[in-house]
Amino acid sequence: MIEVRYSASPSSVETATNADLRKNFLVDSLFRTGEVRGVYTHDDRLVVGGAVPGAGQLELPAWEVLGTPSHLTRRELGIVNVGQPGHVLVDDEKFELRHLDGLFVGRGSEVVFAGAEAAFYFVSAPAHAAYPTALLSHSAIEPVKLGTPQGASERSLYRYAWGQELQTAVLQFGVTVIADGSVWNTFPPHLHDRRTEVYLYVDLDENARIFHLMGQPGAARHLVVRDREAVISPPWSIHSGVGTGSYAFIWAMGGENNDYTDLTPVALEDL
Repeated sequence: MIEVRYSASPSSVETATNADLRKNFLVDSLFRTGEVRGVYTHDDRLVVGGAVPGAGQLELPAWEVLGTPSHLTRRELGIVNVGQPGHVLVDDEKFELRHLDGLFVGRGSEVVFAGAEAAFYFVSAPAHAAYPTALLSHSAIEPVKLGTPQGASERSLYRYAWGQELQTAVLQFGVTVIADGSVWNTFPPHLHDRRTEVYLYVDLDENARIFHLMGQPGAARHLVVRDREAVISPPWSIHSGVGTGSYAFIWAMGGENNDYTDLTPVALEDL
């Protein structure tokens, strides 16, 4: 199952109803046992998806919207396990992934998901070249420390694929973990004029919520987000959020420029 989302105008977001915002930008119901589900967005033609193998195995689908014999014929893939340990087969080579471990898969590969209690989140993007598969262990990556306890924004940024060390065509992704006692992510916010970014919020308690800020500076809106729900952020939209408890989020970007620092800060007085 895959859903197609079309690009939206910034001006339409300013006057949209809450239901319209959720329909166009919120991605929910990705994780269903025994299924692979996805959303294809025309913003930089990213595909975001979830695969929950359960007792069997699941192949990465070649959905009709892609127009190719396999999903990665012209794409590359980032995977993060948001469940319990499982494994991914890439051209029959086995990669074990624990909670929040990542995997980059280059163009042209075949992918199979397995693990009775695993839940795999993935993002794919069009790729002009093929690069080798790489296992990205969460525990082996040195995080970048950001924010302050006083600002309730203390967090650890784990860069899996970010334009350095690991070579990719366009895809960047990683995990940010909010420290206990902090609630803010990516604040003050910024824009990526040349890239679309998607946030998947994970490790929230059942009754916890994220208030995700989006829209143009000066015309910000918000979405209320649950555990394992994602938000698509077009290049013209800020992306920031505050939670009611501890959480992490997986960020993924694709577009014209894979320079990680290619962003435009937004001053608080401009919100």
